[in-house]
Amino acid sequence: MPIEKLDGGNWPHPARLPLGGGWRGHCTAPGHEGEVPEQHVQEAFCNLGYADGCTWTPKEREWDAVRFGVLAGRSDKGGTQPVDRVIQLRYVCERNHRPSADGVLQFNCTSAMWVEPHPNPRLQKMAECFLDSWMKKPG
Repeated sequence: MPIEKLDGGNWPHPARLPLGGGWRGHCTAPGHEGEVPEQHVQEAFCNLGYADGCTWTPKEREWDAVRFGVLAGRSDKGGTQPVDRVIQLRYVCERNHRPSADGVLQFNCTSAMWVEPHPNPRLQKMAECFLDSWMKKPG
């Protein structure tokens, strides 16, 4: 579960990470809920998905990774506000390198609220982190 930005991590291109940058957090795997993995574990597994090499990864799980993308972009003037004041995020959950679930989340910039949060709190938190990273990108 991502909690705070992890600047200075050991990635050659942190902006290419699934959440648009590195994040520190705590584990949500059964038996390890709330535990904080060491930084090298968070860098090698938690921030990338497909954490089969992590001893805490449950054998049975819905997905291995979640990918996000923005459907509604910024204004064509290079500003930070979306054209329609709503940011639409597409998410794709992957299992064994194949899509297993997908959907769209919408963030209303005017009210600074999600139109309908995702029912899974982990996926919702990841969407919030991705959106935070995306909003801070230049142009």
